[in-house]
Amino acid sequence: MTIIRQPSLFGIQELYDMAPPQKYDAIISTINLDKIYHAVTKKSRLGAPEELNYAAMIISIFVRYVERIPMIKDLIQRLKDDIAFKLNCGFLVSDTIPSEASYSRLVTKLEESNILEQELERVVLQAIEEGFITDDTVAIDATHFEARDQAPKKEEKPKPEPKKRGRKSKEERDEWLKEQAEKEANLSLYEKKIEAQLDTPLDDLRAEIPLTPKWGVKKNSEGKNVYWFGYKDHLAVGTSSQYILQAAFSSGNLNDGKMAIPLLKGIHEHLSLPSLSYHTMDAGYDFEPIYEQVHRMEKRSIIAYNKHNEGEPIGFDKHFAPTCFREHSYRYDSFDAKYETLKYTRPKECNDCPLANEDICQKVFKMKITTDLRKYSAPARGSLAWKNIFKRRTAVERVNAYLKEFFQLNNVRYRTGKRAKIHFDMVTLVYNASKLAADRIDAQFIQQQAA
Repeated sequence: MTIIRQPSLFGIQELYDMAPPQKYDAIISTINLDKIYHAVTKKSRLGAPEELNYAAMIISIFVRYVERIPMIKDLIQRLKDDIAFKLNCGFLVSDTIPSEASYSRLVTKLEESNILEQELERVVLQAIEEGFITDDTVAIDATHFEARDQAPKKEEKPKPEPKKRGRKSKEERDEWLKEQAEKEANLSLYEKKIEAQLDTPLDDLRAEIPLTPKWGVKKNSEGKNVYWFGYKDHLAVGTSSQYILQAAFSSGNLNDGKMAIPLLKGIHEHLSLPSLSYHTMDAGYDFEPIYEQVHRMEKRSIIAYNKHNEGEPIGFDKHFAPTCFREHSYRYDSFDAKYETLKYTRPKECNDCPLANEDICQKVFKMKITTDLRKYSAPARGSLAWKNIFKRRTAVERVNAYLKEFFQLNNVRYRTGKRAKIHFDMVTLVYNASKLAADRIDAQFIQQQAA
């Protein structure tokens, strides 16, 4: 049974069932080790010489995730006990096995660089170049995982002072407005409203993502609150290829919707995907700035609608399609991309309606999606085409499940957010590298069959 459900001849599970030398070579060959090696080694010849085999250490860290080795301590023990495994990781027989402290220093050097993020993006670009990523839809979602850090004790919040009854004086109101403005100005980027991200450069958005472990909360399938102390991963996944196109790591308390725009901008600015048309998300991303960002990218949003204390629309059904005099919904017909206009035609009930020929009901409705980007999408909400595209969103949920079950996403062994991010970057990079390796083997097999 393959991990990735795709109509291919070769998947990740088949790759992982191969003999270790071939498996490691196939996966590691997709990663530019030279750049990573350059980022963690000494730049000067001065000082004591480096005695450790850093190239092999880097390979062994990747292999740890491939072989699902839970801890660095277990990796070191395996290197000591299994000479074949040691050689497969790139060490020489005469090489000293690195200590836990040596691996810790290596992680610190990776922490000081964004080389793993760059490498993840390079693997995606390579997959695009080789024709393995031709998706027309991207799905965005988040999942949580716990930190290794001990959760702090809950602080008792001081009781708020009782509010004065009656209307504030002009002086009091002006003072209050001034305080609120100062408070707003001092907020960090991700504490502000989402619309503040629209005109913020991508580099600034990435630099200000909060990384410290925090208490997070979400509703489970039974509608009950589930709490955890840790982090969130945020993924943008190609729904057909199931590659991770963009990834972000954040504190556990960050709202999912606040990471959508950085992911969208990352795809738009760093990846060349002419086939891409749709971005699909669940109701947790139903915010006007997210629709606006997708529209600026000249793409289309397929996002579940989330009612925000809104009443029932008058003259429209629950999917915002116009309704006739007898409250029958008009049928979505087509979308005019040039004028960004949805076309609705008469309901089928009009065939037997006595009012059909009384000029009471309009024959055709046309609605520009820019009237309200939340309510109007292309294809129209509630249509079969809309539903079929929205179903593709499950791809990102599957990838999140794979990362937890097969790639140790929820097995964080580092303390502090910056070091935990290295774990996350490793997991996503190994996943994409494995995906590219499997696709290359698959393509080679098809080429051999055709010859």
